[in-house]
Amino acid sequence: MPAVIRGGRRQAMPAPRRRAAAPRGQARGPQTQPRFLEQGLTPSMAWAGAGSFVFVALIIALFGWGAEIGRATGRAIDNQFAAMGFRLEQVHIQGASPAGQRAILDELRLERGQPFVFMDLDGLRTQIEGVGWVSQARVVRLLPNTLVIEVAERRPAAVWQLDGAVRVVDAQGTVIPGADPGRFSELPLVVGAGAEQASAELIPLIQRWPRLRDRLDAAVWVDGRRWNLLLRDGGVIQLPADGIDAALVQLEAMDQQERLLDLGFARVDMRVAESVAVEPRGSA
Repeated sequence: MPAVIRGGRRQAMPAPRRRAAAPRGQARGPQTQPRFLEQGLTPSMAWAGAGSFVFVALIIALFGWGAEIGRATGRAIDNQFAAMGFRLEQVHIQGASPAGQRAILDELRLERGQPFVFMDLDGLRTQIEGVGWVSQARVVRLLPNTLVIEVAERRPAAVWQLDGAVRVVDAQGTVIPGADPGRFSELPLVVGAGAEQASAELIPLIQRWPRLRDRLDAAVWVDGRRWNLLLRDGGVIQLPADGIDAALVQLEAMDQQERLLDLGFARVDMRVAESVAVEPRGSA
């Protein structure tokens, strides 16, 4: 046994103490540290790395790269985010009527709780704009769980009848698929081939004159060039092919002076701009 000199006296160096083995079934003191700590990675650094991954993934999703990543990696990443709380819980539709909202939801078939972060917003917008009620759409994702859909809806303007079939058209004369004509009995009725397109000019003019509008039963598009207005009392107003606005102004002036629309005429012929012929009811 080696010795050391301390204070001039030779002393034996004490033997190292042996740590007594713990009895079986008892803990052996502090547990071994996890491997990532042994390599110099702290828990805070680990969480920071995970947070960075989440942040980058969210940025990718928000800037529209999600569809490509989804195609490359499948749905696994989206499902991971769904498990973290990024899943669809609410859908808000703005600018649509109740009928339009139902049509949009029926088309999209969204499910509560479905993965949300990498949802294909462009694809959703294309689907929504394919719905007959919608002219334009915008889809916004609000993290963590809300989808906002903003639409510009086609507003019903008239009911179009052709060969026994009845359809609803908007202000541009475009047919609105899925719109039930029976729910729009208050709208003007336009009749004939091409009447739906020509109504885009006529309907706004009729709306300017309430007395005529309230007595109108139908507008018939004649020979693809002009209108006959059929009144509810059986009278007919024959409008010219050109200058409809001027003819309606003249009709309104006559009505104010003579209460023409209350007289119960059979026909008012306004096809010639220089003259107006009024045929009383019951005449030959």
